[in-house]
Amino acid sequence: MTPETIKEALKAVKYPGYSRDIVSFGLVKDISAENGAVAVVIELTGGSPEAAQQIKSESEQAIRAIGDVKHVYVDVKAPQGAKAASPAAGAAPQAGQGQGPNRVPGIKQVVAVASGKGGVGKSTVSANLACALTQRGVKVGLLDCDIYGPSIPLMMGVKERPSLSSNEKLVPLENHGVKLMSMGFLLEDDQPVIWRGPMIMKTIQQFISSVEWGDLDLLLVDLPPGTGDAQLSLCQTVPLDGGVVVTTPQEASLGVVRKGINMFRKVNVPILGLVENMSYFTSPQGERLEIFGHGGGKDEAARQNTAFLGEVPIFQEIREGGDAGIPVVAKDPEGGPGQAFLEVAKIVQAELAKL
Repeated sequence: MTPETIKEALKAVKYPGYSRDIVSFGLVKDISAENGAVAVVIELTGGSPEAAQQIKSESEQAIRAIGDVKHVYVDVKAPQGAKAASPAAGAAPQAGQGQGPNRVPGIKQVVAVASGKGGVGKSTVSANLACALTQRGVKVGLLDCDIYGPSIPLMMGVKERPSLSSNEKLVPLENHGVKLMSMGFLLEDDQPVIWRGPMIMKTIQQFISSVEWGDLDLLLVDLPPGTGDAQLSLCQTVPLDGGVVVTTPQEASLGVVRKGINMFRKVNVPILGLVENMSYFTSPQGERLEIFGHGGGKDEAARQNTAFLGEVPIFQEIREGGDAGIPVVAKDPEGGPGQAFLEVAKIVQAELAKL
């Protein structure tokens, strides 16, 4: 029995009201174990007395389940006068961890769409998934976190700049029934973003907390490509309830996608499943052409023990819709391309309902 073993056990303890655990929030500050006795110090920077008591009780149960434990002492320290509305959001980070995320009032769930690498159609999937969920009766917002290459403004057909509300918050733009925010709304055409990590993280935080999203059932977050520090920090800054991973069928994409999956698991974000984009192409003669191979996404989902959310074939209409600012789901929901995304949305809803 080691501190590492105990920490692993404590990852089963979720912060009340969150899908994240107390370890990933950086709340576990000290662990000691000797001769069957375990002592753990957990420090909160917010939350209610009820939440503190629940964490203490569940932590004790998790430690006792390890075996060979005779005595357990869990000290949960909470600040004086902490308000019930501020849970683990203020959790102080451990080394290598970001600040615990703030739950945004009015937003029920937040889901990230990631790929691990660029060029697999992640933003195309994000835009069409947002429209598909809207058509299924979900109140959706779409946050474009691809700071260096924002493409959501083009794909969603919005070129205006957001206004400020009376309380000096950005008012999200809206099209196709989806509320939108992107760095692309704040830049001149072709203006590059030459920023380092801290500036990017500050912007993302503002896009979450300083935007009047209103009441949303779901906020989709289109993550930037990659699995580096910026993406890890972002996953710890945004209060994520789940992640959707986009891949293409070939191994060159799947190899990087595995890193994206591990990124979500590292910060204890549940993986809702994989989408295989550009799955195949049907020629005008009706011949099925598997340009990038086929079935790699479904096989990888099985290997990762996660859901396969569906395959999206190569359709010219998808590309045309993205360039024209009218996602194919919004333009022709009854057609084959639209139906492909609507089926993905249906499964995503089912996976979210399990959380």
